[in-house]
Amino acid sequence: MNDNQLPPANHPGKQGYLDAAAQVICDAKAVASRSVNLAMTYAYFEVGRIIVEEEQEGADRAEYGRQVIASVSERLTHDFGRGFSKTNVEQMRKFYRVYSSDEIPQTLSEEFGSNLPATTTGRRFFLSWSHYLKLMRIEDVGKRHFYEIESARGGWSLKELQRQMDSGLYERLALSRDKEGVFKLAQEGQVVESPEDAIKDPYVLEFLGLKEEASYSETELESRIIDHLQDFLLELGRGFAFMGRQQRFTYEEDHFQVDLVFYNRLLRCFVLFDLKLGKLMHQDIGQMQMYVHYYDRKVKMADENPTIGILLCQDKNDAMVEMTLPEDNEQIFASKYRTVLPSEAELKDFLNEEAEDE
Repeated sequence: MNDNQLPPANHPGKQGYLDAAAQVICDAKAVASRSVNLAMTYAYFEVGRIIVEEEQEGADRAEYGRQVIASVSERLTHDFGRGFSKTNVEQMRKFYRVYSSDEIPQTLSEEFGSNLPATTTGRRFFLSWSHYLKLMRIEDVGKRHFYEIESARGGWSLKELQRQMDSGLYERLALSRDKEGVFKLAQEGQVVESPEDAIKDPYVLEFLGLKEEASYSETELESRIIDHLQDFLLELGRGFAFMGRQQRFTYEEDHFQVDLVFYNRLLRCFVLFDLKLGKLMHQDIGQMQMYVHYYDRKVKMADENPTIGILLCQDKNDAMVEMTLPEDNEQIFASKYRTVLPSEAELKDFLNEEAEDE
């Protein structure tokens, strides 16, 4: 090819602009799809409002309400086809009743904005109709509001929302907070301003595929976490970025390795994980203290915050942990992990036990 001759447009080395053009269309379609889903969420809310307001005109509201729902279902099905059964229309009615009476101040609008007009009640929505169908099953308004915030903030899929609800994320975060802190969870979601805000107890790692009673090594546990790193980052929560595994350092002739190293962008600090099978021992805490001191003195920069160390274990004695650590400890934490999703009863029992211990 002559030095002055341009390569053909379909030359292998000239494909970047094609990929860029295709990506623009993909992004636009994704935005359009989200906008359509959001528009339908607003529409269903307004249909619910119309039904409720019409019901209030009837003398026998229960009977008249059933007639209204049946009539709306019949008309919408005739005009628009499937998707407007009496059950679905009843869900729209419930949607309006639940979210028009939301007593918790809405903070999502300020954070995410909204391109669509507000509803007649001023309520704004940020998720798909399918998300709100799941959220409406939560009776506690604070808990429901928390999951709405976190779903919007984290871009949770429907599957991820269900998984976080099943794992009791709200309860696990609320456990270490006073009444004011729990109310703040409902208003703002998980706000990470201190090391304690980023810690969960327990961590639920059912996505690793390890049975609760199965025999496995710490190495296998670590490898499973790396294989499911995206899921693990979601479980860790906001601001975490993976830095490496088995990070090695040496004191004179002695070599040490930190199992997993992360960085939290919100806290601006390193977060070290040491994985322990069985019950946590005081020697394990001492070892983590050494790791934390090393990162504080040798690795972190002067403008970064002190390193956090998390001991992830199957069992722990909270009294022993408290006695081993200094009274003003803000750097080292011990948390249990579960390899199966707890049932609602198991989660309630566990949280009650933890509250009694505290």
